[in-house]
Amino acid sequence: MVVHNGPATAQSGNETVAEAEPAAAVASFEVIGPASLAASVPLEVLEKRLTPLTRDELAAEAADVRGLARDKVEELVEAEIALQSAAEDETAALKEDVNRLFAERGELFGRLGSVLDAWEGKGGDTDAIAEYRQYMSAVTTEGIKTTEASTMLSIARGWITSPEGGVALALRGAGLVVAFFLLLVVAKFVSSLAARGLTRVSSLSTLLKNFLTKTAFVGTLVLGLLVVLSMLGVNMGPVFAVVGGASFIIAFAMQSTLSNFAAGLMIMIYRPFDVGNYVNVAGVAGTVKEVSLVSTTLATPDNQVITVPNGNVWGSIITNVTVNETRRVDLVFGIAYDDDAEKAIRIMEEVVKAHPLVLEDPAPVIRMHELADSSVNFICRPWTKTGDYWAVYWDLTRQVKQRFDRDGISIPFPQRDVHVYNHAPPQPA
Repeated sequence: MVVHNGPATAQSGNETVAEAEPAAAVASFEVIGPASLAASVPLEVLEKRLTPLTRDELAAEAADVRGLARDKVEELVEAEIALQSAAEDETAALKEDVNRLFAERGELFGRLGSVLDAWEGKGGDTDAIAEYRQYMSAVTTEGIKTTEASTMLSIARGWITSPEGGVALALRGAGLVVAFFLLLVVAKFVSSLAARGLTRVSSLSTLLKNFLTKTAFVGTLVLGLLVVLSMLGVNMGPVFAVVGGASFIIAFAMQSTLSNFAAGLMIMIYRPFDVGNYVNVAGVAGTVKEVSLVSTTLATPDNQVITVPNGNVWGSIITNVTVNETRRVDLVFGIAYDDDAEKAIRIMEEVVKAHPLVLEDPAPVIRMHELADSSVNFICRPWTKTGDYWAVYWDLTRQVKQRFDRDGISIPFPQRDVHVYNHAPPQPA
């Protein structure tokens, strides 16, 4: 490949005219070639210089680097053979040669991997790329099998202390751990900012606010991890390709979960209930404690925790008991047919009017409602605040009973009158 480094020149006949340009404006290019791949160009620089190359150029580079790697593997094999038959005084020097050649082979394989990643990212021949990777895997595996334990231990020590081996891996790992904790701090900060901003939007439900806050946290964390991994030189292209290819299988295997996910989004958008509401959904009644993307958690009055899939919630009738500020208390009182109905109505009106939690507007409704089998039934329907519903219900039930007892109004129980008739036996003819 041609290397161009310096000012451009133009030739006319036998004359060569050099274009004079300021030194700062002179473009300097170095086209990648086998020699630079072998040792001179750092791996980070190589990965950047692979960016403008086309698919065919990357294929040629891969072939060149594999040729260099093959030569290095051959040198390593010869050195290992020489080490096996070497005299004792030559062993140390030969081991150093083996370690050096092993490291150089690993470096060339790393460079070949970078070229293959770039080639694959630009739509290279998948069969050819798989063949290159299989070659590297087979050589590495066979090398481990045929190398003596002491030599492998020496090679491992050399790799651990190598700036491009264990040291680089340790630095990347430490950087990743530090970056992860920093990302956690940043993600929490972003989610707290989002939470504070969302509190000013009164039209959003608590469910949607919680969902958006969690989304801000997870989104910041995932985006930050992708940036960090990219900065550390991790090629994310294959990861995205695998996720994209497996998305159909995952979607098919998780149909019910995706259905619950969609139902959770519908609940958060249309807001049939919110955290803290007492609801009756899918045959279960309780106070809403939490709504995730896949399930709704309810706490029953007797302190049981029930988790209902969102698909069942959205697909059933939803009764929100506490969504409004006021509720009507429905009571029914029965008196005996012999009792004074007007007196009973007057007693109920006095009791209802005297209760401090009963609202004046809407006005209570007290009417004779039904002539039942054993009693005359009256409806008593006062209004109160939703939070005071049960206090009013229980208080009025107790107080009306006490006033009825004091004023001689009886509350009958179901009864049946049985009439017995005696018939004379028939006379004989």
